[in-house]
Amino acid sequence: MFDAINISSSALTAQRVRMDVIAQNIANANTTRTESGQPYRRKIVVFEERKQSFADILTQKIGEAANSYYGGVRVKAILEDPSPFKKVYDPTHPDADQNGYVNYPNVDIVTEMVNMIEASRSYEANVTALNITKSMITRTFEIGK
Repeated sequence: MFDAINISSSALTAQRVRMDVIAQNIANANTTRTESGQPYRRKIVVFEERKQSFADILTQKIGEAANSYYGGVRVKAILEDPSPFKKVYDPTHPDADQNGYVNYPNVDIVTEMVNMIEASRSYEANVTALNITKSMITRTFEIGK
């Protein structure tokens, strides 16, 4: 019964990381120079199914938790978007090249806002699933009263 709570909580954690990365992308949308000397490069969160750990499988084989499956989602990686930077003509900018063009980050604010809304809706859906599961557990304990 607690697997549903664990799965929902893993999704909440993953979506929170995604929202943090999106916020970082938005905050750096005009950063033309990072520590590496290049413009900020947009970051993308990659999810994967969370599989059982060795300890979970061992416990199942021993028989303590027969038919137990703990899945969910986890962040596999945070990758840099390889798409090209935006070139803007601004010869007065300190980061302009010899032709007067400045490389701006490959961050599109509209795309980031759409991704933020999607992550927020997914987070809300998982909170709802978590609350329904908690309600079911509470009602189960009330049956014996």
